[in-house]
Amino acid sequence: MLTALSIRDVVLIEALDLEFGSGLGVLTGETGAGKSILLDALGLALGARGDSGLVRHGATQASVTATFEAPADLAALLDENGIEAEPGEPLIIRRVVKADGGSRGFVNNQPASAALLRELGARLVEIHGQHDDRGLLNPRGHRALLDMFARLDTVAVNAAWQSWRSAETALEAAREEIETAARDREWLDHAVAELDALAPEPGEEETLAERRRTMQRSEKISEDLNALIDALDGSEGALSRLRQAARILDRISSDHPSLAEALAALDRAMVEASSAGDQVGEATRALAFDPRALEEDEARLFELRGMARKHRVQPDDLAALADELRARRERLEAGEEGIAALEAKASVARQAYAAAAQKLSKGRAAAAQRLDAAVAAELPPLKLDAARFRTAVAPLPEEQWGPAGQDRVEFEIATNPGAPFGPLIKIASGGELSRFILALKVALAEEGGAATMIFDEIDRGVGGAVASAIGERLHRLARQTQLLVVTHSPQVAARGAEHLLIAKRNDGVVTRTGVRQLTAAERREEIARMLSGATITEEARAQADRLIETA
Repeated sequence: MLTALSIRDVVLIEALDLEFGSGLGVLTGETGAGKSILLDALGLALGARGDSGLVRHGATQASVTATFEAPADLAALLDENGIEAEPGEPLIIRRVVKADGGSRGFVNNQPASAALLRELGARLVEIHGQHDDRGLLNPRGHRALLDMFARLDTVAVNAAWQSWRSAETALEAAREEIETAARDREWLDHAVAELDALAPEPGEEETLAERRRTMQRSEKISEDLNALIDALDGSEGALSRLRQAARILDRISSDHPSLAEALAALDRAMVEASSAGDQVGEATRALAFDPRALEEDEARLFELRGMARKHRVQPDDLAALADELRARRERLEAGEEGIAALEAKASVARQAYAAAAQKLSKGRAAAAQRLDAAVAAELPPLKLDAARFRTAVAPLPEEQWGPAGQDRVEFEIATNPGAPFGPLIKIASGGELSRFILALKVALAEEGGAATMIFDEIDRGVGGAVASAIGERLHRLARQTQLLVVTHSPQVAARGAEHLLIAKRNDGVVTRTGVRQLTAAERREEIARMLSGATITEEARAQADRLIETA
C-alpha cells in the first residue's frame, strides 16, 4: 500500500509530506483547492507524462516521491529491470521533472524508465476517475477479472494450448523441410551419388597428405642413393678398385712385409665398403616409392579437397555430410508417412485444447451470470436502478484463440430501459461511470486488484441516500485494500479512517496548496462545513456528529 507521498514544487505545492494508513482515507477541500494537483503529482511518480507545466513557477524542477509497502510479486519485475530491492523493505519511487521539460525516474534510488514506473504503478495503484480509461474500463483485462471472480483455473488450457502450438510448429517445420527437400531432390540425389562414389572417410585427408609427403621425400633422395650405390659398387666404384688393388698386392705381398700389411688393410676396407653398400642398398629398398601410387594419392587428395570446397565443409566432414544428405533423402522418401503422423498428433492436441477451452468457456458463462447478479444488486442503492449490467462472453475466431481460451469477455451496460448495451466507457456519464466502477469493485472485492485504489469524486452529482450508499460501499471495499477517496460528500467523508484536508492559502504574493491530517475535532468541523457551506451552524455540527457516529 501507499505509505507516504512527498511533493516538491508541483504547481501550487511548494513542499508537502504526507503519510497514509490502511483502510479508507478521505481527501476533502473546497472547489479549486487543488485536490487534482495531488492526484497529478502521484500520477507523475507512477510514470505519467512529465509535463514541464507541473513545475511550480520560479522553481527549476519538480519532484514527487511515493513510498509503498511493496507486494512480494513485484520482485521478479524489479529483478528483470536490474533494480535491487530487499524483501520487506519499502519501495521508493521518485520522479523529477525539470522546468525545461526533461524528466528522470528512480526506483530505490536507482535510475528507472518511465515505462517501468508505469508498469509498477499499474500493479500498485488503481486510479478511478471520470475520464479514466484503464483498470475496469479496459476490455483487455475483463476476461482475467471474470476468471478471478469465478476462481477459474486457466492452467490446463494454457498447457493444452502450448502442446497444440508445439505440435503445429513441428508439423509446419516438417512440411517446410519436405518442401525444401522436394525442390532440391535432383540436387540431393546427385550430391549423395557423388559422395557415395567418393566414399570419404574421417581422417583420410591427413593420412593421404602424410603418405604423399613421405613419397615426395623418397623421390628427392633416390638419385643420391643411386649415385652412392654406383660409387660403392659400380664398375668404377670403390669396391671394384679395392679388389683390383688387392689382386696386385696379392701377387707382390711376399716381397716385403709392409706389402702384406697393406693387403690385410685392403681386405678390411673391402669388408667395410661391402657392409656400407649393403646398408645403402637396404635403405634404398626401404625408401623406394611407386610413382603410380604417388599419382593416385595426389589425385584422391585433390578429389577430397575439391568436394569439400564444393560443399563448403572441411574434408574430414565429408563423411558426416554424406550421412546427413542420405538422411534428408530418407526423410523425403518417408515424408508423407511422417507428415501424416504429425498431422494426427496436432489434431489430437487441438481437440484436447478445444475441450479444455470449452470447459473454461462454460465456467465463464456461469460466472458471468453470477457477476451480473452481484453487480445488479449494487446498482439500485447507487441510484442506477434503471441501468442494466452484463458480462458479454463471446467466442473468438480461431485465429484469436490463445493460452487463455477462446472467449472475448467485456463488461457492458445499458443506462436506460430499452437502450442497447455498450462498453462502460462509451455509455455511462461521468458520475454514472464512477458508480458503475464502484459497483463492480464491490462485486469483485474478494478477488482484489492493486494494493491501493483511488476514487476521484465518485460522488459527484449525488447526495443523501445515494451518497450514503456510496460511503457504505467504499467503507466495505476498504476492508480489502487501502482506499483513498477525493470527495465532496459529507456522507462519504464521515466513513474515513483518516481525513486529509486540502486547502489553498495566499500570503498576498504567492498562492500555495497545502494538505494536513485532521484531528477528530477538525474533522467534525470539516464535515459540518461540507453540510452547511461557508457558515457552519450548530445544526450542521450535530448532523456531522450523527454521520460520524453512524459511520
